[in-house]
This record gives sequence, structure tokens and C-alpha cells, in this order.
Amino acid sequence: MLVIGLTGGIGSGKSTAAQYFKRLGVPVIEADEIAREVVEPGGQVLERLEATFGPDILDHQGRLDRAVLRRIIFSDPVRRKQVEDVLHPAIRREMRRRLVGIEAPYCILAIPLLVEARQIELVDRVLVIDSSEELQRKRLASREGWTDAEIEGALLAQVTREKRLEYADDVIDNDADLGALERSVARLHRRYQTLAARFAGKHPSRRK
Repeated sequence: MLVIGLTGGIGSGKSTAAQYFKRLGVPVIEADEIAREVVEPGGQVLERLEATFGPDILDHQGRLDRAVLRRIIFSDPVRRKQVEDVLHPAIRREMRRRLVGIEAPYCILAIPLLVEARQIELVDRVLVIDSSEELQRKRLASREGWTDAEIEGALLAQVTREKRLEYADDVIDNDADLGALERSVARLHRRYQTLAARFAGKHPSRRK
């Protein structure tokens, strides 16, 4: 099975692109979805986060307070690394487990930090959803609860646009409207179907 790593800067439109692939019947494994699942109460991941950052990281129901976690991640590189050291191994294990159960010509691994977390080895090709920083800022500003400082921190926490594009096998420019994004996904879907058929069982892979 051909495994496509879908990534892009924050606010670039990765999640929307992933949804368009899903509509076309493509299996999509989303790192963000797994990240939400692995921090459910009672699990080791949440316990480790609480042990590292204290009870303030939990809301009144004992669940992870995502706004607090966001402030931690985007305000302090050292503390961000501590969070990543807890979350990333758990997310990677679950992604590998889910991959084993998929039977399809190709699938999508939607990983926002594909480059930053050095998870390139999980995929065969990299698809970057690219967008201007101006649009990224605008989209983040429209999200509930995001402050200017958090937006700046989020942009600084990721690799540069240029660095991300160095890893790209395929690029979708998402500076236009949603219709253009959907059409671009449809075109790549057809290309990936062809590639999957051509290289089934023998395509060159980054995966380890």
C-alpha cells in the first residue's frame, strides 16, 4: 500500500484537504485525532503530562485543558519538547497499529509535524498543503480562543515554509478558495491511484 504523508503549516488547510480525501473513499489516519484520543482520562499519557506540568493542565472534569496545553506548547520551546516527548511516541505507535489494518491502494497519514517530528520514515510520499503566512495568520485569528501571541508562537514552532517544501513530492497551493482545493485533491487522488497500481509491492519507500 502506498502511504502518503499529508502535512503543511498551521492554518494551511491540511484538515480540509484530509476531509476531501475521505470523501473520495481514501482511508485517512489523522495524527490530531489520535492525539486527542491518547490523552483521555485514565491513560498513561495524560498521567505523564499531569506529572510533568501539574494539575493546572486539567480542567474541572479531569480532562486535558487544551487551551492550557496550547499556551505551554507555543510559549516555551523547552516545555514544548517535554510535551512532544510524551505525545509523539504514543501517536506514532497508534498510527503504525492502524496502518496494519488498512487494505486499500493507498492511504493518507495526516501529520501536521511530519517534518518537525522526523516522521518522514512513516510514509512513501509527502504532500504539502502550502499557503502564505498572511493567510495562515488570518485563518488562525478566526479560530476561537487564539491570541496574537499564540499565533506567533505557533508559526515560530514549525519549520519554515521553504524547509517544509524541500521534503515535498507533491504540493497543493491553498491560497485560493475551497473549490480549488477540492479540485486539486481530486487530481492528486487520480495520480495516487495510478502510482499505487504501478508500484504496488515494489515502489520505492522511505518507510522503516
